[in-house]
Amino acid sequence: MSDIPNVNKDKVVILVKAGRLQSWDFVDSKKQESYINEHIELIKEVGYKYGIQRLEAFKLINYQQPWHRFWIIEFPTLEGAEAWIEAEMAPPYGSHGYWEYYLARPWGPNYFSTWPNKKYNPINKPIINTNKNTIPALEVNENNIVVIMFGRTLPGSDILDIKSRGDQEHVDLMQKVAKDHGLIRLEGFRLIAPQDSWHRAWIIEFPDLEGAEAWIKAEVEPTYGSHNSKIYHIARNYFLTDISRFKPEPN
Repeated sequence: MSDIPNVNKDKVVILVKAGRLQSWDFVDSKKQESYINEHIELIKEVGYKYGIQRLEAFKLINYQQPWHRFWIIEFPTLEGAEAWIEAEMAPPYGSHGYWEYYLARPWGPNYFSTWPNKKYNPINKPIINTNKNTIPALEVNENNIVVIMFGRTLPGSDILDIKSRGDQEHVDLMQKVAKDHGLIRLEGFRLIAPQDSWHRAWIIEFPDLEGAEAWIKAEVEPTYGSHNSKIYHIARNYFLTDISRFKPEPN
């Protein structure tokens, strides 16, 4: 294989499996609004201070109670990522949340960006600056289908030569699926601290479920599929913020 994905160490990415605990249902509605406002102001302050570069979320179709949202947050430094996590978990709002945090790096942005058939243009209307007393609405975008994929090479397979493992055949097959089904977006992330069940994550976006199904089916095809373990979740685009929202209001 002439091209392989490389890690971009200029950014720190927070991957978050998140949701609300059932305890939130028992919080008075006025307190809920107050908690949310306080939470938004805190993360806006942290985001601006540490130069947040991306804030995007996806909502699972197949809920995994208690998590049902997957967030991608990017900062230029680890310090910013740490501050964001602390702010997000801060009470009272954070006490009613479910949070699984994973630190990662962008993996193969230049490589994977060549796979889609057309330039990625987010359909989600980014949330822009609003009145400070207004809580922005979050709406699911039902136009496209997103596959959130977690995976790793099985133990022992990583020492095989790429020909025996079927790497090139796999790439050829996946690129054919991308072309045949109109792949919209393909992003990869590599965990800084690998987990037992997954070392990398991908965001794969298609215009319809047919494309997502074809992609998942192709991923498990041998020979390459026999040397890898993958976990799949089907989701919708949920939230994409305009980073300028994190700038403080002019006096």
